[in-house]
Amino acid sequence: MCVEMKAIEANKTWDVSELPPKQKAIGLKWVFKVKKDPDGNVVKYKARLVAKGYAQRHGVDFDEVFAPVARIETVQVLLALAAQGRWQVHHMDVKSAFLNGDLTETVFVQQPPGFVIGNGDKELKLRKALYGLKQAPRAWNFRHDKELINLGFVRSKLDHAVYRRSGKSSFLLVDFMSIT
Repeated sequence: MCVEMKAIEANKTWDVSELPPKQKAIGLKWVFKVKKDPDGNVVKYKARLVAKGYAQRHGVDFDEVFAPVARIETVQVLLALAAQGRWQVHHMDVKSAFLNGDLTETVFVQQPPGFVIGNGDKELKLRKALYGLKQAPRAWNFRHDKELINLGFVRSKLDHAVYRRSGKSSFLLVDFMSIT
């Protein structure tokens, strides 16, 4: 839990704030997971702070939620091309990916259980997305889309989760397969 809170704080995910009139704060909860190796031995314990997104109200706490994910057929074609062309294939996992998505909506959450700031009479105004928010996938998608375009990548018109960048002697494809 402390590791998760440090990541959230380092990312400047929220500001302590007064809750405006007629605004509701969304609750938070801890979700725990035990990671095991193939032999069943415990490798690590994970804790993730998750917003109770089911309490969000459309048009108040969020508007759009859609975020593209690569189609499985696209992934299969890219892997087949890579095998045929003997291309290098790399897999990457972005830790705490959703915490990197900037929010455009004004969203307040309650203070996290076990990590109350001050007397606990204030709420938290989110700057960045949290897991569980309905708009979190869209916010993350918008962020990585902007970053890749700034790096010179071009988004595919046929599959919006695929990006390419090429030079005189290089060709690079990036495929956002899934977000969990």
